[in-house]
Amino acid sequence: MATSPAPRSSLPGLLLFLSATTGLVDAASVLGLGKVFTANMTGNIVFLGFAAVGTPGFKVAPFVVAIAAFMLGALIAGRVGTAHASLPLRHWLIRAAIVETVLLWIAAGIALVLHVPSQDPQWAVFAIIALTAVAMGFRNATVRQLKVPDLTTTVLTLTVTGIAADSKLAGGAGANLGRRIGAIVSIFAGAAVGAVLVMHSGLAAPLALAGLMVLVGTLVCARHPSAALPRTA
Repeated sequence: MATSPAPRSSLPGLLLFLSATTGLVDAASVLGLGKVFTANMTGNIVFLGFAAVGTPGFKVAPFVVAIAAFMLGALIAGRVGTAHASLPLRHWLIRAAIVETVLLWIAAGIALVLHVPSQDPQWAVFAIIALTAVAMGFRNATVRQLKVPDLTTTVLTLTVTGIAADSKLAGGAGANLGRRIGAIVSIFAGAAVGAVLVMHSGLAAPLALAGLMVLVGTLVCARHPSAALPRTA
């Protein structure tokens, strides 16, 4: 008796969509919170090195808060992912999306009281850094456990490397070229839109939009038949 083929995963489409929200979040943090990344920790480590030796324009505290909050989010996501390993994927995805969306929307609400040029009040700056970094750490750890090749949603160094190193010019087969280019375009587009929103509407708009995109994109993905299967299936 013939069996039906397994439903194709909807995860690559979701992760490409979520990549755009990385650009939105980092646009808000870099342009509005003093050159701090809350989705990309490589930049923070470099900036922390600058701050550690007294480079003008760089302060230690924002980068330390961002890195610590990111790690906290990743720690929590690791526990959540382990608990959902044998459950339908949609349960895990929806709960992760709710966590990320709530954190981003709270950060957007706090951003309404922040005066960006003066970075006042300071508590709002650090609250937004912490909330968005926890959300992005949670996202990174979740995506890491999903193990979809070339779609981390936040980091592009290996993606750009893969395009060149695996190209036919380099003797490779050009594997996943469309997916890799899609990831770059998504983050680029998110950053461009985020920059426009920050310049014309403030920090709340890109953060609120990012949260909405995470929630809507995940709910659409969760309707796919493949989301009824557990992650380990």
